[in-house]
Amino acid sequence: MRVSRPLAALTGVALFGIALTGCQDQASGTITARNGATPVQSLTNPPIKGCHRFDQGVTHVDNFTLSSVLLYTTPDCTVPKGQTSIYLDMQASDEVVRSNGLWHSFSFAPD
Repeated sequence: MRVSRPLAALTGVALFGIALTGCQDQASGTITARNGATPVQSLTNPPIKGCHRFDQGVTHVDNFTLSSVLLYTTPDCTVPKGQTSIYLDMQASDEVVRSNGLWHSFSFAPD
């Protein structure tokens, strides 16, 4: 059975595109942060690597990316003694628990 050239080319381009998405340095989507109902910051396609600071402490984080994130109460993505970071799955939201304090930074969770 023969495959037409246009179909073969289209299939090749599609497979190449799928392969490239696995090697991206950016998270596809948007992370939004609010303090109560007030928008604080919105990041579209942020880099996967490194620590990302919020402009100010936030009470709500919406992760509309295709990657999971870790939320921190510190501005440098560190975990204070006796506390933990919070895992926020892709396409999910989190509201800060008052005893934890505000979110000040996030990083992307390892795959």
